[in-house]
Amino acid sequence: MSEERLDVLIGEAELNARIKSLARQIEADHDDKHPVLLVGVLKGSFHFLSDLARELNFETSVDFLQTSSYHGGKSSTGVVQIRKDLDINIENLNVIIVEDIVDTGVTLSHLRELLATRKPQSLKVVALLSKPGSRTVHPPVEYIGFEIPNEFVVGYGLDYAERYRNLPYIAILRGE
Repeated sequence: MSEERLDVLIGEAELNARIKSLARQIEADHDDKHPVLLVGVLKGSFHFLSDLARELNFETSVDFLQTSSYHGGKSSTGVVQIRKDLDINIENLNVIIVEDIVDTGVTLSHLRELLATRKPQSLKVVALLSKPGSRTVHPPVEYIGFEIPNEFVVGYGLDYAERYRNLPYIAILRGE
């Protein structure tokens, strides 16, 4: 096994500043008379969703769903599985899907299609990270934190084989 190395891509202060900025963008697009349901995509989005929710200055509720398309590796299999579905009926709700990263776009495209069938009032996406260089499909993403190069990243909720989620920054994982 070769040695792993982490190269910091986005530091903690930069993450925090951008999340505040994303919250202001979302607030500008939503009035406080219509609550928003934040739907976190587990497991990677939990840090981002938590920090984003605390920054929003209007009523929100939270639910989670879990998908899998990586199955422990570094690249998507292209097959999206729903491992945990929503507990809340989203019909007539303003829903924002909270994603850690949009890579190929396959998982997000699948989620948008699935949730749209449940008739939400509105359906938008906020993604902390976007890898436009690896896109195979191009679902709409209304709010993007950072565009990053086509590298495998960990930290701030993102993992490799369930490791590195606890890092307070985003890093490129080198070696293995």
